[in-house]
Amino acid sequence: MKKNIAILMGGYSSEFEISIQSGNVVYNKLDRDQYIPYRIHITKDNWYYVDDNDQKHPIDKNDFSLTLDGTKIIFDAAFNTVHGTPGEDGLLQAYFDLIGIPQTACDFYQAALTFNKRDCISTLKPYGIPTATNYFLNQGDHIDSKTILDTVGLPCFVKANKAGSSYGVSKVKTEAELLPAIEIAYKEDDEIIIESFLSGTEVSVGVIQHNGKDVVLPITEIVTENEFFDYEAKYLGKSEEITPARLSEEDTKKVKDLALKVYQILKMKGFSRSEYIFHHGEPYFVEMNTNPGLSEASILPQQAHKAGINLQELFSNAIESCLTAKNRSIN
Repeated sequence: MKKNIAILMGGYSSEFEISIQSGNVVYNKLDRDQYIPYRIHITKDNWYYVDDNDQKHPIDKNDFSLTLDGTKIIFDAAFNTVHGTPGEDGLLQAYFDLIGIPQTACDFYQAALTFNKRDCISTLKPYGIPTATNYFLNQGDHIDSKTILDTVGLPCFVKANKAGSSYGVSKVKTEAELLPAIEIAYKEDDEIIIESFLSGTEVSVGVIQHNGKDVVLPITEIVTENEFFDYEAKYLGKSEEITPARLSEEDTKKVKDLALKVYQILKMKGFSRSEYIFHHGEPYFVEMNTNPGLSEASILPQQAHKAGINLQELFSNAIESCLTAKNRSIN
């Protein structure tokens, strides 16, 4: 019997429209012989199903059910494509865990941890994972520009701690640019991370669970026309994404081993895409995305394609993995 799959998209952050794009790709590519997909928009005001006529039907949040023409629809699984909050920071994961519906992303603790750049880096450092030198600020803290720059140097990056798609990120080249960059970051989050500049080749590494195994996908090299891999570079064509990356066999092994180690240290599952920069010949961890973009032009689908995994297979495997995990926990 076909399974009812709720495709979660939208969210409460600046990444709303990007998430809608990802969700629609999953909706269009999902195997209709196995699944009946439902596009579920998650907004601050309402959660609702959008039918093929763009009509909205409310979701009952008590049990995440949908009633159409007097028939109550219960979902077998949720495919989580919500970038940012509440889909990537653990809130939706915890909700679905409570009501007993499996979902395709990582568990709630891993989502919350990786979404918080500062906490994720702090967790990985004791395992010897190399990262940039960093300085943390909370909104309202006294800002001592000299101490900050003595710690991280110039140039440096100022980032909103809990945001994606490079919202709230600035490259700072002079002391005069520091305070304006901090104000930009505070528009996205009340926590900031300021990091030393790492010079070198930037790569993106997808790690997924596929057929019951942790699999590192072919690596993507990021070559941007801009100062860094910002919103324009990611979504407006201001970068070149080369898969597989132009790395030596030795460097390829280094970053693949490191990405797999990070994935397993954090006890991840589902999709992940992590960014690394080769600094003085060694890969440095930058951040992890647990709900990466899933359009056909997005990095993770490009990597899966190079690995011989088409989108229908990629998405089906994600659903079957979360259903298997639920059955295993019951038994």
